Amino acid sequence: MPSIFTPRSAPPLVLSFAASDPTGGAGIQADLLTLASMGCHPLSVITAITVQDTARVDEVLAIDAEWVADQARMLLEDVPVAAFKLGLMGNAESIAVIAEILADYPDIPVVLDPVLASGRGDELANDDMIAAMRDLLIPQTTVLTPNSHEARRLALFESDDEDLDLAACARHLTDLGCEYVLITGTHEATPRVLNSLYDASGHLQTDGWDRLPGSYHGSGCTLASAIAATLAFGQDVPQAVRDAQNFTYETLKAAFRPGMGQYIPERFFWAQEPQTEGNA
Repeated sequence: MPSIFTPRSAPPLVLSFAASDPTGGAGIQADLLTLASMGCHPLSVITAITVQDTARVDEVLAIDAEWVADQARMLLEDVPVAAFKLGLMGNAESIAVIAEILADYPDIPVVLDPVLASGRGDELANDDMIAAMRDLLIPQTTVLTPNSHEARRLALFESDDEDLDLAACARHLTDLGCEYVLITGTHEATPRVLNSLYDASGHLQTDGWDRLPGSYHGSGCTLASAIAATLAFGQDVPQAVRDAQNFTYETLKAAFRPGMGQYIPERFFWAQEPQTEGNA
């Protein structure tokens, strides 16, 4: 009897390198949820295992760099990848092997979310890791997505001088080799959140967003993964960045608080029942 099943073509495949977050708020879980919600098929390479809840990160156990490389190489020899997304990478050795892998795929866009600290301020990257990012990953990055604190620290290595002009930080980071820098303004003392995109020529666009009242676990992961998804669908960077911000803002407006800590973005906001006065 002839089969009635017709295989569908695969959606864009996006490979994320990130740590596991058992809350599902950030890390690889956030990437998987975001990419799936935006119509991509997520692939994952685990770089670290964490002990954390919605309030804090207690411990980070980096995966051996050879295991990180083996996870990625086996996938990349089997399936075509449309974009890479990089999050917390565990240690400088893993950063080095990831950089070697990216160098073999120069035509695939790379979105780097430079996770240097948790939302509460727990340190997640030491000076060796930051130096490795600057030397090995940023030169291969298509879109770098630091918040303002991360941008200042990456630009001056050990400094987080709040008076340092963010445009100057972006200029320094593009001088290191990345194509675009999107600096998010959540941590800045502005009435609205201002996210600014730069390339080697300077400022390209700024998008403003009303400040929301909550504190969110995984908003940066969501934004970076959403950019990777839009790039995987073939959008140019300025439009990809704008569409990813729209998606992220909707996830934050629909966020929920499952524990005693931060809110978690609702990446499947579009599938939820609308709130009414009776069930709000």
